[in-house]
Amino acid sequence: MNPSETPRRTMALSGASGLVGSALIASLKSSEWVVRKLVRKPVPGEILWNYETRQIDASQLESLDAVVHLAGENIAAGRWNDARKKRIRDSRVLGTRFLCETLAKLSAKPKVLVAASAIGFYGDRQDAIMGEDQSPGEGFLSSTCVEWEEATKAASDAGIRVVNLRIGVVLSRQGGALQKMLLPFKLGLGGNVGSGRQYWSWIALPDLVNIIRFAVTNDSLRGPVNAVSPNPATNAEFTRTLGRVLHRPTIFPMPGFAARMAFGEMANDLMLGSTRVMPQRLQSTGYTFLYPQLEDALRNAITG
Repeated sequence: MNPSETPRRTMALSGASGLVGSALIASLKSSEWVVRKLVRKPVPGEILWNYETRQIDASQLESLDAVVHLAGENIAAGRWNDARKKRIRDSRVLGTRFLCETLAKLSAKPKVLVAASAIGFYGDRQDAIMGEDQSPGEGFLSSTCVEWEEATKAASDAGIRVVNLRIGVVLSRQGGALQKMLLPFKLGLGGNVGSGRQYWSWIALPDLVNIIRFAVTNDSLRGPVNAVSPNPATNAEFTRTLGRVLHRPTIFPMPGFAARMAFGEMANDLMLGSTRVMPQRLQSTGYTFLYPQLEDALRNAITG
């Protein structure tokens, strides 16, 4: 290696094919990081793992600089029933516990584990401002997030610095809630959901990628960290702003009862619940947001 070159560091990444994982990999190209994907089927050069079959190539996890764990069943892929809720929970709780127990047993452990969690931890809290020190809420998503974060305990007990990122609504036209909203809004069929007064705490995808990288390298961060913009918006504000960006009217509301009929229990947690979250720990470290304002974030997500 040329003495002037920066030594390359190695990161293992689960959920690499997802929206956030794919964006993270793209951002790390031409950087000092080498990314090795955690995959469920054998692929040359990648790391095999499968929590359901208890398979993992632990030897390939030795001497890593960092692990970023994003894997988990898509919570909005379909109407919730007992079987789907079990997969949502197990993919997060059992998968995280299996990975962390493996990391804890390594001879040369990674310096840091950045593990996904979600603002669902707080539940429906109306207008109350949620910082990282707030207690969990009630309901399926809250209890799942509590268990999800507790599943990293083996890693933190083993001396690994663990960051639990409580991620908000990710804004990207490539996936997530915004992608599902674009077609009806472009057709002029958008409108408030329920009362419109409920808070949606959001994060631009480029900021989330930067926050992950920031959490990997910033030794002062550990434990829960809210990965959200400092400017949460009510559903009505979000609706008006998206309509303005798309130059479309937003006059077709979806009443709460209609949302519940269409989406069942999922509507209460993902659409009608109010979670007003602030990134207090990120702000205390001096992190600078690329897209702190909703309109700028939406314009970048849609046209950037």
